[in-house]
Amino acid sequence: MAHGEGDAGVFTATALPGDPRLLPTVTNAFLGTRVFRDILHAAGVYSGAAGDTHRADVPSPLGLRLATPGTPSPAQSFALDTWKGTFSHTIQSPGYTATHQLYAHHSLVHLMVSSITIRRLDSSTHPITVQLQSLFVPQSPDLDLTPGPDFQGAHYIYGQTLVPEVPGGPRPTVHMLWTPIPRWLTLGGEERERRWELLTAVAGGEEEAKRSYSAGLALAAAGSLQRCHLRAWAALRRRCSVQLHGPPALRQALHGCLYYLLSAIPARDCPGLPFHGISPGGLANGTRGEDYWGHVFWGQDTWVFPNILLLCPEAARAILQYRVRTLEGARRNAQEQGYEGAKFPWESAATGREVCPEEIYGAQEIHVNGDVLMAFEQYYCTTQDQKLFQEDGGWELVEAVAQYWCSRMEWSEEEQLYHIRGVMPPDEYHSHVDNSAFTNAVARRSLNFAADLARDLLLPVPEEWEDRARKIKVPFDEERKYHPEYDGYSPGEPVKQADVVLLGFPLMHPMSAEVRRNDLEMYEPVTDPAGPAMTWSMFAVGWLELKELQRARSQLEKCFSNITEPFKVWVENSDGSGAVNFLTGMGGFLQVILFGFTGFRITRSGLLFDPAFPDDITKLNISCISYLGNKLEVTITREETRMEVTETSRDPPASPLEAVLESGQRFPLREGQSVSFPTAPGWIQRSPS
Repeated sequence: MAHGEGDAGVFTATALPGDPRLLPTVTNAFLGTRVFRDILHAAGVYSGAAGDTHRADVPSPLGLRLATPGTPSPAQSFALDTWKGTFSHTIQSPGYTATHQLYAHHSLVHLMVSSITIRRLDSSTHPITVQLQSLFVPQSPDLDLTPGPDFQGAHYIYGQTLVPEVPGGPRPTVHMLWTPIPRWLTLGGEERERRWELLTAVAGGEEEAKRSYSAGLALAAAGSLQRCHLRAWAALRRRCSVQLHGPPALRQALHGCLYYLLSAIPARDCPGLPFHGISPGGLANGTRGEDYWGHVFWGQDTWVFPNILLLCPEAARAILQYRVRTLEGARRNAQEQGYEGAKFPWESAATGREVCPEEIYGAQEIHVNGDVLMAFEQYYCTTQDQKLFQEDGGWELVEAVAQYWCSRMEWSEEEQLYHIRGVMPPDEYHSHVDNSAFTNAVARRSLNFAADLARDLLLPVPEEWEDRARKIKVPFDEERKYHPEYDGYSPGEPVKQADVVLLGFPLMHPMSAEVRRNDLEMYEPVTDPAGPAMTWSMFAVGWLELKELQRARSQLEKCFSNITEPFKVWVENSDGSGAVNFLTGMGGFLQVILFGFTGFRITRSGLLFDPAFPDDITKLNISCISYLGNKLEVTITREETRMEVTETSRDPPASPLEAVLESGQRFPLREGQSVSFPTAPGWIQRSPS
């Protein structure tokens, strides 16, 4: 498809934001940087012990500034093209343009590229020279770097991080090769246009770094280095295409979220490359003292993961494998706190040990265990991938989390129910509370999933899992018909962020429409308007569920105070504080579109749908919903819903599907055949035929 002037997926500006934190990021699964910055980060490369663990700053040759010293005050423009996965800076001078383009290669994920193009615009024949300004110094406060011999014209450094995350633990190694940066580039008098490509290859081993650099050189020599990247990025955007007919600001926000989130996920072409999780500020951020130091939170599992699961289940699986790989660290956390099983850290890095600098969060914000398991449950219901659980460590993780919850509960003789005491709920304005509604509800869901999965895998189900799931207390006020946030919560108490409203979605905790409404009404006015960006998306989903379309739209509108111009970089808090490039908030926003507007709900029996749009949205097209080995294109308007299976898995074979409306009408979903029906509630399920 052609994209041009006024395109909602291309963000342009004639000046950069005054706050450099709000510059856009360019990343792939392994490398990331913020444009014009002199450091980059490599996935899984942390330095510092325990609470001091942070992404190791790797010196970056990519933070170049293009200048034309002979032209006073030339016209400049900047563009982030979400269709191409590139950032560009263009200088327009009399008779020529000079463009610096930066991208993280999406086929060669150990490679980042700066390309500079000078294009003559007139018939002159004099040489044209531009300057490259660089602050690059091959040193790092986090790495013990040593220069090595040049390789194929590239400079080479390598070294280890200075301090391991845990005593005696591994110190990751970084190998980096880069094209020497010339101070000047000249277009000869006889040339009309020329491109220079400066490569930076970073890997954990010398062989991989050299292989990637050589492959980049070969593609550059053939004139196809950028084309190879564009092809890989375009394929990802096609697989994850979401198109809205609605206000331009909403469409721009959607494309921005897709760009930053898809930049963060594992590459399809690199199944052997371990994935190291998604932190709130993404891979480009997370140096010491910023963006939670690059740690992985519940933001990955609760806020980002469901979107990736629907659009790209292979990447979703890799995210879960990060949690499997860190299971032993989670077991140690539980053991040190005096409990059984595994306790995933509130903040995680490479080992699964707790790396939160403040002890209270790691000790009390234990709902993260249920958040992790809910992602595994959603994946299982959507894919039926038993191999992950039978062969690749998934069952051991599910079992360990269930064991933790059982050991963390205490029996109340007075109430004849199980309690979980002394926790911090998602609302971090309160700590040391008993029976957080969200924490206890997500623990119940964990135990129910563990029992259901055990039966599916033909494993014995411990009786205590089912007993404790039945008898755990989830606070409920019978008089007011709402869920108090915890034992002793008083209506009107301020709340930091989405908490009890998460019981309705994503937890799908059983409740009537009246209770769902009461929870929304109770907590919306007392939730801090300056709280984190993902909050309002969950209120929007709740109101969409109740078909209160204008109330949903007003909640969604609140998200825009967290989206900065001109590059749609999200900030965690509307005053600009907190993490930047806040993927957690973007994940919540995208869930409004993928789960709120569609009404999609992932259940054991089917994928429910119940579409609802605010008035200013007329159509939604999602090109590639993944469900039970099928890829479905779904187009929804107020009047009509159209579905088509566009692709089916052969190994393992996809389950044949059908759409069923609440009215009882059934529509077989066969590959290559589009079916339409009036927009109404229903579900997609395995076809009984």
